[in-house]
Amino acid sequence: MKKIKKALISVSSKKNLSFILKILKKYNIQLISSGGTYKEIKKLGFNCIEISKYTGSKEILGGRVKTLHPKIHAGILSVRNNKSHIKDLVRNNFEEIDLVIVNFYPFEKTLKDTNNHKKIIENIDIGGPALVRAAAKNYNDVTVLTDLNQYYELANELKSNNGNTTMNFRQKMAEQAFTETAYYDSIITNYLNIKSKNIFPNKKIFYGNIVEKLRYGENPHQDAAIYSLNNELKINQLNGKKLSYNNYNDIFSALLISKSLPKNTGTVIVKHANPCGVSINKNNIKSYKLALKSDPVSAFGGIVSCNFKIKKKLAIELKKNFLEVIICNGIDKDALNLLKYKKNLRIIDATKLSTINLQNISSSLDGYLFQTADTFTFSNSNFKVVSKRKPNSQTLKNLIFAFNVCRYVKSNAIVLANNGSTLGIGSGQPSRLDSCEIAINKMKKFHKEKSNKEIVAASDAFFPFVDGVESLVQAGVSAIIQPSGSIRDKEIIKFANRTGTVLVFSKTRHFKH
Repeated sequence: MKKIKKALISVSSKKNLSFILKILKKYNIQLISSGGTYKEIKKLGFNCIEISKYTGSKEILGGRVKTLHPKIHAGILSVRNNKSHIKDLVRNNFEEIDLVIVNFYPFEKTLKDTNNHKKIIENIDIGGPALVRAAAKNYNDVTVLTDLNQYYELANELKSNNGNTTMNFRQKMAEQAFTETAYYDSIITNYLNIKSKNIFPNKKIFYGNIVEKLRYGENPHQDAAIYSLNNELKINQLNGKKLSYNNYNDIFSALLISKSLPKNTGTVIVKHANPCGVSINKNNIKSYKLALKSDPVSAFGGIVSCNFKIKKKLAIELKKNFLEVIICNGIDKDALNLLKYKKNLRIIDATKLSTINLQNISSSLDGYLFQTADTFTFSNSNFKVVSKRKPNSQTLKNLIFAFNVCRYVKSNAIVLANNGSTLGIGSGQPSRLDSCEIAINKMKKFHKEKSNKEIVAASDAFFPFVDGVESLVQAGVSAIIQPSGSIRDKEIIKFANRTGTVLVFSKTRHFKH
């Protein structure tokens, strides 16, 4: 047990300050403070000693140096049962400080509010983290609070122990304090890395705020949680059971595709993080039906992401199928009420999510693989027509649509499409030829009716042999888009010319493993 006699308070957020001050007054704890915190404490009617008077040193450098003083840090860092430390305190007329309450300058909020570099730098807290680290290091004797929610924990601790704190409590607060300083520094580091475009620094720091602990991971024997880089995921759950690890994984995949489609257009259906149907038909109901038709069997129990506002007529169609999650950019009240009858159906509003800036991280063997996301924006200059037969504007548009979908399909990936909708998707096969056959079989299975519309195909990487291209052409494909780079590119171009097939090469490859 350690009795709290003296507390230092220096907080950027004054929220709930009155509550903790009443608790400290109840146990006759002397207060030291500075700057705005001191003024607020006095304004609230509590006694307090200003740090400049306590140390005998005025604030300098426009307030940059306030708490960085030997009297402050010696009072915090002194080991109470160390005779040498006690002598040093007595010799210098220093006193022990038993409680430190600090929250930092709002650096993270400043980043959201301004692009002014000078203002951002001024919101890097120096004294606060120094106080917290000192108090956390000396948790054997000192209690440190770094979060407003801890005020209530301290109140209960003091009440239970007659103004004392236990070792377990102090250690817990110290652990959270070091997490807070590490998190704070990581945001600053990340900001400076981004500003200098240093994507791969010698030491990489990851940070995040927990959103929630999940019931389990991909399987029940695995633990899991979801973290956010910005205190929120910018998606709002409107209905249904809690989201699982697999739900989140599918949602991320669906949104990544949705946000790559034209604004307020398109439906994406995802199963096991792979798209099984995509359509950018401008009619929202047709868009959903065409995406569903691409592979209605795989869509069962899947996720539908509508890159537009859902209205009642579409809700009626959505209700006909078993779905785990529906994502929307807003939803009418009537549509929401209709879908809410399915109590377990998770409905997600992604209106706030305007853009996606992802970093891909994979951990294994006590290491991390880190890369920037494949959010490359396609333009006509990224593609080169290499066949004698040239595509018209509509064919090229369909090819680029198919190629865009293809990059979100697990490699090896093949996408068949026409008129802005997928017809068949082959994914995740060790052989590209196998992926071709899967996509062709799905097209034949679910699109048996004859159509005069052209069929286009996209491949996420080059064809190593002509056989894949040959199987597509035999299935009715009249235009193909693929990255270049194969030693057999000339053979494939020759085959395309012999069969009258449009062949377009991409300058970029798009594996997704």
